[in-house]
Amino acid sequence: MNERAIIPIHRHDDAHPHAHPHPHPNAHEPDSAERRRFLKIMAASMALAGAGCSGPPQEKIVPYVDMPERLVPGLPLFYASAFVNGGYAQGVLVESNMGRPTKIEGNPQHPASLGATDIFAQASILQLWDPDRSKTVYGAGRLSTWPAFEDALRAPRARWMENGGAGLRILTGAVTSPTFAAQWQKLQAQYPHARWHRYEALHDDRALDAARLAFGRPVDTLLHLDRAAVVLSLDAELFAGAPASVRQAQDFFAGRRANAAEFGTRRLYAVSATPSLTSAIADEQLVLPPQEIERLAWRLAARLGMADMAHANSGIPNDLSAKWESALAAALSRQRGSALIVAGGSISVQTRALVHAMNAHLGSQGKTVSYIAPVEIDPRNHRDSIAALSADMRDGKVDGLFILGGNPAYDAPADTDFAAALRALPFSAHLGLYRDETARLAAWHLPQTHNYEQWSDARAFDGTASIVQPLIAPLYQGRSMHEVLALLMPDGERNGHLLVQQTWRRHRAAQADFDGFWQQALMQGVVPDSAYHEIDPGTPRLASPPELAALPPGALSLLLLPDASLADGAFANNSWLQELPRPFSKLVWDNAALLSAHTAQAFGLENGDVVRIRLDDRAVEAPVWIADDHADNVVALPLGYGRRAAGKVGNGVGFDAYPLRTAASANGIVAVQLEKTGKRHTLVVRQPYMGTEGRDIVRTMSVAQYRRNPRGDHAPEPAADETLYPQFRYDDYKWGMAIDLNACIGCNACTIACQAENNIPVVGKEEVARGREMHWIRVDRYRVPVDGDRKKGKRTVFQPVPCMHCENAPCEEVCPVGATVHDSEGLNVQVYNRCVGTRFCSNNCPYKVRRFNFLQYSDDKVTTLIAQKNPDVTVRRRGVMEKCSSCLQRITRARIAAEKEQRRVRDGEVVTACEAVCPTRAIVFGDLNDAASRVNRAKASPLDYHLLAELNTRPRTSYAARVVNDDPELA
Repeated sequence: MNERAIIPIHRHDDAHPHAHPHPHPNAHEPDSAERRRFLKIMAASMALAGAGCSGPPQEKIVPYVDMPERLVPGLPLFYASAFVNGGYAQGVLVESNMGRPTKIEGNPQHPASLGATDIFAQASILQLWDPDRSKTVYGAGRLSTWPAFEDALRAPRARWMENGGAGLRILTGAVTSPTFAAQWQKLQAQYPHARWHRYEALHDDRALDAARLAFGRPVDTLLHLDRAAVVLSLDAELFAGAPASVRQAQDFFAGRRANAAEFGTRRLYAVSATPSLTSAIADEQLVLPPQEIERLAWRLAARLGMADMAHANSGIPNDLSAKWESALAAALSRQRGSALIVAGGSISVQTRALVHAMNAHLGSQGKTVSYIAPVEIDPRNHRDSIAALSADMRDGKVDGLFILGGNPAYDAPADTDFAAALRALPFSAHLGLYRDETARLAAWHLPQTHNYEQWSDARAFDGTASIVQPLIAPLYQGRSMHEVLALLMPDGERNGHLLVQQTWRRHRAAQADFDGFWQQALMQGVVPDSAYHEIDPGTPRLASPPELAALPPGALSLLLLPDASLADGAFANNSWLQELPRPFSKLVWDNAALLSAHTAQAFGLENGDVVRIRLDDRAVEAPVWIADDHADNVVALPLGYGRRAAGKVGNGVGFDAYPLRTAASANGIVAVQLEKTGKRHTLVVRQPYMGTEGRDIVRTMSVAQYRRNPRGDHAPEPAADETLYPQFRYDDYKWGMAIDLNACIGCNACTIACQAENNIPVVGKEEVARGREMHWIRVDRYRVPVDGDRKKGKRTVFQPVPCMHCENAPCEEVCPVGATVHDSEGLNVQVYNRCVGTRFCSNNCPYKVRRFNFLQYSDDKVTTLIAQKNPDVTVRRRGVMEKCSSCLQRITRARIAAEKEQRRVRDGEVVTACEAVCPTRAIVFGDLNDAASRVNRAKASPLDYHLLAELNTRPRTSYAARVVNDDPELA
C-alpha cells in the first residue's frame, strides 16, 4: 500500500485543544449533523486509501509543474486522427481542451472529409463520454476482470495451438486496418484451421457481387461527381451513409453553388422508391417501386443502343415512364464521357452489373467512374459469411468464437438464428463499447476502447490510410481489437501502439527515417502516398436480367433502410442523434413504417396507426407515417430501433425491424402483408407543417426563369434606410452569414455540430412534443410547387435557420432587462445572467429561433457528460433564454490571435461550427466590412434574399434562392 496517498483527516489528540476523545452524544442519530460530517470524512478517507492501494500508474504521468508541450490553459489543441465507421476511415481533427476531447472537425487533408464531417462523426464525441459504456469485464453474466479472462483463455488456446485452430472463429465487421491484416496473417500461420467471418449489417454486399458479375473479380467503384454533367441515380443515396458520402457531396456541389462558374449547367435525375437526400436535391425526380426502377433500367439500356436489353421481364412502361426513358436516353447520350449512372442498395445484383456496362457504353469508365482494388481486407459477402458461421455453430463445428465489435445477436439476418447458436457455444467472447444484446449472450464480455482512446489504423474509401491515435487514456478498462486479438498469440506483442508501429515499419522498410514518417503521418492524419491506384478492370460483361415477379394481390414490397440518424442501431444510445429530426418526416425519438398517401388511404390508415407487417411466419408491429415522394404499394422500415440492451437512452425506443430482415429480404424484393391492429402510437415531430402559405420563405425557380430574371418575380425588399431605429456604424468588424439553398441537402450535420460546440442539451420526447426543443440551428423542410406550378407537383427544399442576428431585432425592444442586445460588431448577443425568463423575446421573434430552458435540461451531475462540455461556452441553467451566437467564442479566439500579431482577422479565420461541418459548403460566415470576403461574394449573387424581409428586421443572415436545372423534355 502506498502510505503517502493516505492523508489523515483529523487526529483525536489530547494535546489538541479541540480534540473530542468521545463521539458527540448525537452522533448515532441517523440525521444528526455530526453523523453526516463523520460519514463524509470517512468516505473521503476510504476513497483516498483506495487510490493508494491501486499501485503506481503503468504509464508516465506528466505533472503540471512541467507544462505538457504546447498546452496553454484556455486554448484548445487539435489532433489528427480518423473516425472509423463501418470499417472505413473519415479523417478528423479532434479538439482537446486541457486533455479532454470535446469536439470533432473534419481534416482538410483527408480525402474522405476535406474538412467536413457527417452527423455520426460529430456525435461520436458524445459516444466517447457516454456513461452507459461498458466499464468492466463480464464472465458468465457476472463482474470479472481481464486477468480472469486471460486465465480462462489458456486452456482453449492450448487446444487450438495443438489442433491448428480447428473450431476457432473470429467475427468482425468490415475491416480496412493494415494492422489487423498483419495480425490475421500471423494468426493463420499459427492456427491454419481457424476461420475469419465478417458481418456488417449495412454492408453493401450487392456492390461486391455486381462487380464480380460484371468484371469477374471484386473491385471498388469511385464516383467522380465533380466531372459529371449528368447524373442518374437509380434508388442510390449519394450523400449519406456510404464511406465516400461526405466527399461525394463536396464534389457534386462544387459546381452547383450559386457563385460557381458552371452554375446551372449540371443536372441530377433521381428515380427512387422512398425519399432520400439525393432525390430531394435532384433536378428531376421520378417515384417508382423498386421492381419498376429495375425494369426502367433495362429498357433504358435498350434505348441507349446496348443490343436488345428490353427483355420480356421488362414490362411495358406507362406514359410517364416512357417519357422519362426517352428524356434520360437523350440526356445521357448528349453527355457521353461526362455522364454517370449509379444504382443503389435496393437494386438487384444483375441490374447493378448492367449499370457498370451502361457507364462503359457511355464512355464514362475512367472519367466519371473509375475502379480500384478492394479497400476492405479480403472482401466477402457479409450475409453469406454470417450465415456460414451460424450454420457451423449449430453443427458443433465451433468451440470458440471471438466477436470483435458489432452486435450480431441484434442485427444478424433473422433466419440465421445467430443468438441461439451463440448461447450454446462452450467458449465465446464479445468485445464491444456496450454490454449489448450480443454481450449478454456471450460467455465473456470485454469492454472495448473507443475510437479516440486507442491506437489503430484504417483506410478511406479510396485506400488512403490514416493512423488512429488516442486523444485520452481509456476511461474504463477497455482494450482495442488489436490488443484482444494479440491474446491469441501468447508470445506476441500486446501493446496497441507498438502493434501499429510494427505494421508501418514493415510497410516503410525501405524508408530510412521511420520516425520522421511516423510524426508526419500523425500530424497530417494521412499516410502519404497510400491511396490505391486506379485499375482497368476490363470491359464489363452483360448479365442475365433478374426475375422480377409481380406482387400478390394486397401485398406490399418491403424495403429495409438504415435510419437517417441511428444507421444500423450502433448509435441508439446517443441522445443527440435520437433527438435529431429525421430529414423528411421530422420524427424524433421514434421510427415508423413509411407508406405513400395512396397506400395508406387504401388500408384506411393515418399517421400513428399501428400496423402488423408479416413476412411468412415473422411479423413486427409499427406505427405508420405517411411520406411524401414515396412509391405506392411499398412499405419502408427504418432499422436501428427497438434495442433491448443499448443503454438508458436507447432501450425500448421505437420498434425493431430486424426480425423481417432475412436472407431473402436482404438480397431481393420480398412481398409482405400489412394489417391494421386498431392500436395507436404517439409520434412526435419537430416540424408538423411544411407548407409556406404563399410566403417567400424558400424561393425556387428554374434555370430558364433565372436566366430571364435572376431575382425572380418576388416583391422588392425594404431599403436599408426604411427604419425608425437609429443607425449604427460598424467601423471594426461586421459579421454576417450566407446560406445557399442550392447546396443544402438537409443532412442535419450543422445541427449536431452546433450542439457539440455550444453545449446544447437534449430535452427528451415529451418536451419536444411540447415544442421545447433546444437546437440553435434547425433544418426546416418545405414542400413547394415545381417551377411555381402546382399542377406539376411539389418538391422538397431544405432551409437551415439559425438566429438571423437582425439589425432591427424585434427581440431587443421587448426585453425588460436588456438581456438581448446588439454588440459592437452587429451580433445579437444573449446576456444569460441578466435574463429573468419573461420569454417576451421569443414571442416577438418571427423566426422562432430562441430557446428557453423550461427545465434543467443540461446534465450537471454525471462526470463524463460534464467533461464533454466545451469550456469556452457557458452551460445554461433553467429559466434562461438562449440561441445562436454565431460561435462568438470562435470569433473571440480569432480576434485575440490577430491582435497579438497587430492585424485584422483574415477572411476564413472565423469558421462557425455549422459552416465547418457542412459537406456541401452551403454555409459561409465572415466580415461584411471586408469587401473581398467570401460572405460578401455570396451575398452579391442576384439570388440572395432575406427571410421574411417584408418585416424589415434586416437580418444579417441571407439565403440564395434554389435554382432547378429541370429537363424541358419532362415539362
